[in-house]
Amino acid sequence: MSLRFEIQELFTEASRKNASDIHISVGFPPTFRIDEQLYPIDHPPLTATDVRSILSRLISETQLERFYSERELDFSFNFTLANGEIVRFRGNCSFERGNLALALRLIPQRIRLIKHLLLPPQIQEVTKRRHGLFLVTGPTGHGKSTTLAAIIQEINLTRSCHIVTIEDPIEYIFTSAKSLIHQREVEVDTSSFAEALRRVLRQDPDVIMIGEMRDLETTRAAITAAETGHLVLTTLHTPDAPQSIDRILDIFPPHQQEQVKLQLANILIGVCSQQLVPLPGGGRIVATELMWAVPAVQNCIRERKIHGLKSIIQTGLDQGMHTMDQDLARLVKEGKLPYDLAASYAFDLKDFNRVLHT
Repeated sequence: MSLRFEIQELFTEASRKNASDIHISVGFPPTFRIDEQLYPIDHPPLTATDVRSILSRLISETQLERFYSERELDFSFNFTLANGEIVRFRGNCSFERGNLALALRLIPQRIRLIKHLLLPPQIQEVTKRRHGLFLVTGPTGHGKSTTLAAIIQEINLTRSCHIVTIEDPIEYIFTSAKSLIHQREVEVDTSSFAEALRRVLRQDPDVIMIGEMRDLETTRAAITAAETGHLVLTTLHTPDAPQSIDRILDIFPPHQQEQVKLQLANILIGVCSQQLVPLPGGGRIVATELMWAVPAVQNCIRERKIHGLKSIIQTGLDQGMHTMDQDLARLVKEGKLPYDLAASYAFDLKDFNRVLHT
């Protein structure tokens, strides 16, 4: 059996079982992540030669050289399965104890819309905005890129815009509809997020999607783009809205934070924080926290009274806001999640129980 056929068989099985990730490492069989659980497949442990051979078939010579030079690499690729279906992967390769290790995430080819993802319908309003900053936050692997893709696709289908995405690597592949979409990949089409953002304002964009605000330069450029009349969509690895605001402010030196507070209060549209919770029968459901930049939220940001944001969100149901615990309680009341499972994902168990019994 050829190595290529083994890879094709492995990817076909991962797709068939709706795995979200594949782990490939020395001394272990290939392992699938399905609904947050890890499942080693029935296969002999992989050798160092096996893993090197697999990697060499997934990335280019140039990428391989960069990986051995930098010891880390993010990448993406398409792969044709045995049945002719094309699947897309986002990958990371690294070293652990001197051995190669691969983590591959399956990216759905079909870009689902906001309603299909069971996201709060209020997010639809973001697609109509002409300028400002909207954040999607949450842990790694909990659907932030999928939510951003849904927002971009809604704009693509309904508005005549120029959309520029800056990603590392490119995940979802868009087909231009009413909008014109250009997707730029870091290390392929541009040297860095910050460099791409410095140039993007001269590319006549209406909407800018940034894969992640990961450093000072990127954050500063994103704020500037939102201030100058563009809709900016991006992600952060923060668990909730208040911590997202703190993270942005803390990226800047202390002497700049006063100015940034004012800028952020003026440009922020809102923050959607999310978790994917596994369902007992298989699959996952999204639970969200949603904060909109209403006047009370803007005042908290200007005065950096971040601790006050939670109570504003809690009492803002009539303004389209809710906390993560309120949403988890809703899912229990609607019979979509059992109590014990939802409680294990709650941020504040006392608050979760209070909401559940009101």
